[in-house]
Amino acid sequence: MEVQETRVQTDRVLTIPNILSMARLVGVPLFLWLILLPEFGGPKADGWALLVLLFSGVSDYLDGKLARRWNQISSLGRILDPAADRLYILSTLVGLTWREILPLWLTLALLARELMLLVMVGILRRHGYPPPQVNFLGKAATFNLMYAFPLLLLSDGTGWLASLAEVFGWAFAGWGTTLYWWAGILYVVQVRRLVTADATAD
Repeated sequence: MEVQETRVQTDRVLTIPNILSMARLVGVPLFLWLILLPEFGGPKADGWALLVLLFSGVSDYLDGKLARRWNQISSLGRILDPAADRLYILSTLVGLTWREILPLWLTLALLARELMLLVMVGILRRHGYPPPQVNFLGKAATFNLMYAFPLLLLSDGTGWLASLAEVFGWAFAGWGTTLYWWAGILYVVQVRRLVTADATAD
């Protein structure tokens, strides 16, 4: 993740990219409710959950692209976009682990990386630096995981489609987890350099 702050184009709140990010946030509890519905005696609603995930993936691509193209990069958008990404990942981890589609070790590996990132953000703030910006590596990790999760959800069935989804789902999950940790480790290195430079300057 990049630590340096990029130039903010606008402070407007009601921009198209921000509205897309807000809609993604609203979809988080809806997705979690849909995926856990059969665990509480309700009908299986995986198809609807997949549609919510599909909307999340498309809007995640569009909000960043439109923000850059229309010069609508904003302070709020820089918070909403990564927040929506992380909340979708967290809710999907909870839902798929609860339904025993994801193994506990993978969930713990991804949550440990998020905890590490929160610690690094706290260190940055104590030294007067802004929260990190999502770079290409972090986005690539998120995209891999956002492909992996619906495929793994689709694999919770029978037939050739479920078998194919399982193969590709685990491939994306493996790459996504690796890239997620790689981005996190690079970020730790950057934070360490900044803290060391501050200590040297003092």
